Order: sequence, then structure tokens, then C-alpha cells
Amino acid sequence: MTYAIRAQGLAKLYHIGQLKEKASYGTLRDTLAGMIRRPFGQRRLPEKELWALSDISFDVRPGEVVGVIGRNGAGKSTLLKVLSRITEPSRGRAELYGRVASLLEVGTGFHPELTGRENVFLNGAILGMRRREIERNFDEIVAFAEVEKFIDTPVKYYSSGMYVRLAFAVAAHLEPEILIVDEVLAVGDSRFQKKCINKMQDVGQAGRTVLFVSHSMQSIMRMCDRTILLEFGRVIDDGPSYKVINTYLGRDTGSMGQREWPDESKSPAGSVSRLRAVRVRDEAGAVTDTIDIRRPMCLEMEYDVFAGKHVLLPHFYLMNEDNVCLFTTLDVDPEWRQRPRPPGRYISRVEVPGNLFSEGTIYVDVAITSIEPSVGQFHERDAVAFQVVDRMESDAARGDWGGNVIGLMRPMLNWSTSYTPL
Repeated sequence: MTYAIRAQGLAKLYHIGQLKEKASYGTLRDTLAGMIRRPFGQRRLPEKELWALSDISFDVRPGEVVGVIGRNGAGKSTLLKVLSRITEPSRGRAELYGRVASLLEVGTGFHPELTGRENVFLNGAILGMRRREIERNFDEIVAFAEVEKFIDTPVKYYSSGMYVRLAFAVAAHLEPEILIVDEVLAVGDSRFQKKCINKMQDVGQAGRTVLFVSHSMQSIMRMCDRTILLEFGRVIDDGPSYKVINTYLGRDTGSMGQREWPDESKSPAGSVSRLRAVRVRDEAGAVTDTIDIRRPMCLEMEYDVFAGKHVLLPHFYLMNEDNVCLFTTLDVDPEWRQRPRPPGRYISRVEVPGNLFSEGTIYVDVAITSIEPSVGQFHERDAVAFQVVDRMESDAARGDWGGNVIGLMRPMLNWSTSYTPL
């Protein structure tokens, strides 16, 4: 069997420690004096060992588009840096078969003093492309990045959005066999993110290999048939994306329909409020991750308010598997409109009617904004998710139709027909 990527027992160890003295910039005399004084009067604090990766093993076949997910600190970026040969593993071995293009940070590989045009040719040369190959793709790269007016401007004057657009365009268009992409696409706007995902799908369909790290479960579902879940530097799950995402979202609570933050230091929070839990409930009030398409449901967020005199606006964003926002629902409870919320614990709920969604997975972002001035307290993406299931029974909106019902939403609408016999 042929492989594009083989990781065998990869591990990466970092030593964390520092001198007891506060680090500072000093003169040459200070530095020399410190070198003499340190062995006698100062000591290094005990070093701590941090295993960013621990015994990582997996294979990727040519043409696979594989997602990598996990909480912050799970080891995702470290894994990509090892595979991109930016850092060496402490143990294990990584084998990559083919030309590799990596996009791990905004403007990786760009020289700030060179123009966009010069950096395209420089990056192409680094990837092993001939000048003729770069010239053949140059116009398409510039058009994709939408930087035509600035292509002969030094990239040090580019905005972060221009940086990421050009960097991604170069990496995706210069025909690497393996494309490794971290969550840099979050820098671009939603239109450009969708454009990038479409391009990566084209890369995969062309038989090239993509390894894609993202916190967006919608993007992973749309692009990747297979996903690897990391936790504390280890592979926790590896398989079909929908199954691995279910494992990931339900890791804390056993259900992707509920997420809780019992540790206040780790919960999403702002200066006024802190999120404690988000839940999906069925019409009976039970927490669930599966909703009958015909039945109403409820979304709720539990949060603390620890500073009074602020008007707060809780809201949910509901997204489908293609990262398309189905709708945003804002708290319009008249009891609390334009009324400051005193300190305490709150649960805000919104009722959603049945026969509204189409089948599929719905991802829910949760947020609170304080009003006047408008300040975002927190915005937790993909906080929970639920599966909408159509059991194809006679009272569903599909009627007698047994096939797929196309559309983002599927409301139950009233029809009427008048009839006049001949």
C-alpha cells in the first residue's frame, strides 16, 4: 500500500523553566557580570517537562483529505510543525512522500521586504517549482488572492487579510502533493474562507493529500471524510468525520447536546458575565443530541453575571454542516429588554418549532454582548450540536415524497387547493 504521510510513534518534549531573576535587556557589562555571578548566586528554577505529543501514529493515503481537531493545547499545531519539518520530534519518525506545502502562520515563508510578485516566485522556488510552472499559475494565484493592485508592493505593507490570501493562494496553486493547513483561514472573511475550503476540496479531488487543522466543525464536516482527534498530545479517535466530531463534542459531558464549564478559570467569560453551560433539550425537557424533525426543541444557556448595571444580550447562532448560518436568535424577553441584570445566575432559553430545519447536523454558537457600549462578553463556537432526524412518517413536511428534500430550512407550510369538477 502506498502512503502520503506515515507517522510512527511521534513524540515531542519541551522543557519549561526559567531563571529566578527577571529577564531583561542589559549592557555587555551586565551580561558578563551575570555569567560570573550566576553559578554562585543564582539558580534555575526546576524545569518542567511538557509532552506536546506522545506516541502519535497514523497513516494517510494519497488523495485523502484528513481533518485534525482537538481542544486548545491538544498538540495540533505541534504535530503540523513536526510534519512540516519546522521542528524535530523527540522520538518517533515521520515520513512524507511528495512535495509539501505548509500554511501554518500568516505569511509563513514571505520576506517582508520583497513584493508580492517576488514572494510568489520565491515560495514557488522553495517548493521546488520551475520558473515556467510558477509563471503558468501566476495570474490564477493573484486573482484568487484578490491582490492585483498590490502585487508589486512589499508585503510588509500588507494587511493580515492580504497576507493570508496570498499565502494560501501560493500554497494551493503551486501543485504540492501534500498540503498542510493550520487554522490560518480564520483571518480571512467568511467569503474567503468558503473560497479556500472549495479550493482545498478541489486539491483533494485532484488526487493530492490535505491535512487540515480547524476548530470549525462545519468546515471539517464539509471538507474531510476522515478526522483525527487529539487530546493531551495523544490520538483519542480516528475515523469518519461525523463519528469523531460526535466524540469530540460529547467528550466533556457524554453528549454533543450539552456542554458545561465547571472550572471557572476555563469557562468563556468577559468583564461582566461567564458562561457555565449550554444545552439542547427536546420537547419533554430532556437533554438530547437528536431531534425529531417534526418536534419542537429548546436551546438554553446558563451563565453568571458578576457585575451589575449592564444590559446584556444573550444570543445563539445556528450553523449547518457547510458553515452557513441558518439564523441568529436574540434574547427578546420583554422582562429584560433595556434592563440591567443584577449579579446572579441566569438561564436563558429559546423555543424552536418543529418542521423548521432540514435533516443534518446543526452546530450552535453561543454568545453574550453587553449593550451601550457594545462589548462582546464571550462567543463560544460550536458550543453544542444536534442531529435533525427525519423519520419519514406521514405527518412530516415531506408528505408522500421519499427522496431528499433540498434546502437549508424545511418549514411546515400550509397548502390549499381549490377544485372545480368538469
